[in-house]
Amino acid sequence: MKKSILTLIFSILLSGALFAQNKAEAMFKTTQYNFGTVKEDGKINCVFEFANIGTAPLVVTRVGTSCGCTTSAYTASPVLPGKSGRIDISYNTDNRPGSFTKTIRVYTNIPDTIYTLTIKGVVTPKQR
Repeated sequence: MKKSILTLIFSILLSGALFAQNKAEAMFKTTQYNFGTVKEDGKINCVFEFANIGTAPLVVTRVGTSCGCTTSAYTASPVLPGKSGRIDISYNTDNRPGSFTKTIRVYTNIPDTIYTLTIKGVVTPKQR
């Protein structure tokens, strides 16, 4: 009886540990990008690269930006463990002179996890 109870407890702990280890996890090379000083003449772009350092496929389900002046494209296919993906960001400088800071939220198949990226810079106005 004692042996069967210990075996049951050990089995539960082992299965819980194995389940907990089977998940995706993103690690970004950087979460901030500073454009510095740029001219007011259209779109500027940057790339945020990430790796799946987890043990299950990572899926980017959605990328949200803080305003319509910032757009994104991203790796839509599952990123396997040990592989990399990217988030491409474009900021439109037209009619937006001055400093800017924008946030990008990356939603994935990891429950209760939102990755936040930031872009910033200063736009010098066009001569009118």
